[in-house]
Amino acid sequence: MVLEIVKYGSPVLRAKGLEIADVDARVRKLADDMIETMRDAHGVGLAAQQVGVPIQLTVIDVSGVEDRPSEMIMEGKTVVLSAFMPLVLLNPVLELSKETEEGTEGCLSFPEISGEILRASHVKVKAKKLDGTEVEFEAKGLLARAVQHEVDHLNGILFIDRMNSATRTSLAGKLKRLQKSTRE
Repeated sequence: MVLEIVKYGSPVLRAKGLEIADVDARVRKLADDMIETMRDAHGVGLAAQQVGVPIQLTVIDVSGVEDRPSEMIMEGKTVVLSAFMPLVLLNPVLELSKETEEGTEGCLSFPEISGEILRASHVKVKAKKLDGTEVEFEAKGLLARAVQHEVDHLNGILFIDRMNSATRTSLAGKLKRLQKSTRE
């Protein structure tokens, strides 16, 4: 089922997600609905906060993006990305590289707003999967950026918080209008 995506101005976007202790039918259904919602909105990631549920759950699928490459490394070997997409991550923990790179980001909760964001160029991820097992991988490229963006959401951090002040200032009018329309 396609869910409504919460827009900027809604307090749930600033909520730190609760850790998921047990994966039950509700969590599995939410993950399925989030994947459907993400695809319907043509996104590459979606956090539970973005559908109004403040828990540590995110879905990611970068497999269809041709112009921004991604790399996923498991046990020291690059794997076929499509075999692991969509990713469903519960309670993810990241270890960021010291190397950084700027890249354009948008967000489904901020329609028609994007900006250059400085992020770690690669990241190590530890999370739980829906079947309760642990997953560990390294990500580079768009996958690394998407994981960091979504994990930020799980902690109540928005991509506008990571914009430089000049970019944020240039978007101030758009952000105020979006926030106002969300509250109405």
